[in-house]
Amino acid sequence: MFPTIFVIIALSVVALVLLFLFAGIRLIPNDRVAIVEKRVGNGSVRKGLIALRDEAGFSPDLLRGGFHWLMPFKYATHVVPLVTIPQGKIGYLFARDGRPLAPDQVLASNATASDFEDVRVFLAAGGTRGPQRRVLREGTYAIHLVQFAVITESNLYFVALDRGDEAKFKETARLLADRDGFEPVVIEGASDVIGVVTVHDGPPLADGEIIAPTPPGEHDAFQDADRFLAAGGRRGRQLQVLVDGTYYLNRLFATVDLIPKTVVEVGSVGVVVSYTGEDGADLSGADYKHGELVETGRRGVWRDPMMPGKYAFNTYAGKVVSVPTTNFILKWIQQQSGAHKFDENLAEVSLITRDAFEPSLPLSVVVHIDYRKAPLVVQRFGDIRRLVEQTLDPMVSAYFKNVGQTRTLIQLVQDRSRIQDVASAEMREKFAHYNLELEEVLIGTPASPAGDRAIETILAQLRARQIAEEQIETYTRQERASFKERELREAEARTRQQTSITESE
Repeated sequence: MFPTIFVIIALSVVALVLLFLFAGIRLIPNDRVAIVEKRVGNGSVRKGLIALRDEAGFSPDLLRGGFHWLMPFKYATHVVPLVTIPQGKIGYLFARDGRPLAPDQVLASNATASDFEDVRVFLAAGGTRGPQRRVLREGTYAIHLVQFAVITESNLYFVALDRGDEAKFKETARLLADRDGFEPVVIEGASDVIGVVTVHDGPPLADGEIIAPTPPGEHDAFQDADRFLAAGGRRGRQLQVLVDGTYYLNRLFATVDLIPKTVVEVGSVGVVVSYTGEDGADLSGADYKHGELVETGRRGVWRDPMMPGKYAFNTYAGKVVSVPTTNFILKWIQQQSGAHKFDENLAEVSLITRDAFEPSLPLSVVVHIDYRKAPLVVQRFGDIRRLVEQTLDPMVSAYFKNVGQTRTLIQLVQDRSRIQDVASAEMREKFAHYNLELEEVLIGTPASPAGDRAIETILAQLRARQIAEEQIETYTRQERASFKERELREAEARTRQQTSITESE
């Protein structure tokens, strides 16, 4: 009987040992990893989340695919998938443990702690908790999903530690989707656009600055956030723009607005008014009293205009005023204007003649702007439309009003050619005062105001008078012709008589 009991006890012990051994076996598929949670250890984690000193808590080490044995009841495993970033996509990391963010930081720096697949290395190198500046490119990663949460376009990878974790990460995913954050920024040459970058992390702009200056160091076109900040970059809208290419940007760090390239058409130049840059020396000369011209890159109106072509110019940092360099016509004619539309608000000049008529005089003025003087014109007037409406219109109108007061209506009509020549000569100097070149003045036919036909009556009388004068000339010539005809007939009669006398003799 005793041997039987002993055998039973032995078998029971063996069974318990085998059960214990089998209970500790963990099979991890090759497409997954396991996070180990230590339930019994050397005390509890005093600081942070990860147990780095054999405390009870989440171990920093992962179990890869295969069979593993862990002490039953002492360890628990959380099997999680590998993180996969599809080709051409971007993934975002959030660290749950590490040093806290500095007061001026929005994203966590990972310049030294850049190994996200080794939690020990990350924390030992001073990794910072929070959203990370570095992003994940295409590939498959074995990520500790207690230490890190990963957001991709199609999945959220994390081990929930709190009820609000999923809602928080979904909200961030929606924000990134609104910013097209899972796609690289692609700027194609055919689209004729550039990218204006706004950085959301780093030191703020200095007082008086509205655009962040280009940092002196390299930063891989804003794709390396830590290099950008180490090079002296600042938060805010950037002066430097993105041109044709593909850029993998962390959209929590920087967002991009696409704007058209600046095109200066043939037959014009672009005068740059810069809102940013250092103050520059005045290059306009001592005789110019209407503002300063500065060298390219300084704040103010640049002395050298843009020649025809396409430019990657940041229009948030300044504007480009197009100035025509070919001859253009300004028409003082109601409801008529040139293709440039500078004269769309001009109308005929209202005159009062010496004989008290009030005609309206249509005018056309041909103007040319030297491309080298275009910055002076913009500095003085702001743009060409303002020059036309606030200076040329009152000047030209006043000149021809003065001309009208010295002539009768008939003289105004009859002396049109001479008035044109004199006006061109006298007004050329006035235009040169405003850095413009007057080519020619063209005068149309005066017209009566609406409902007044006095001018038409005068012109009709002039036509009748001219017809009468022509008729007098016709009658005079007819009278002379009749007299000549009579002399001819008398001569012919005398000739006939002489013939008869000769025959009689």
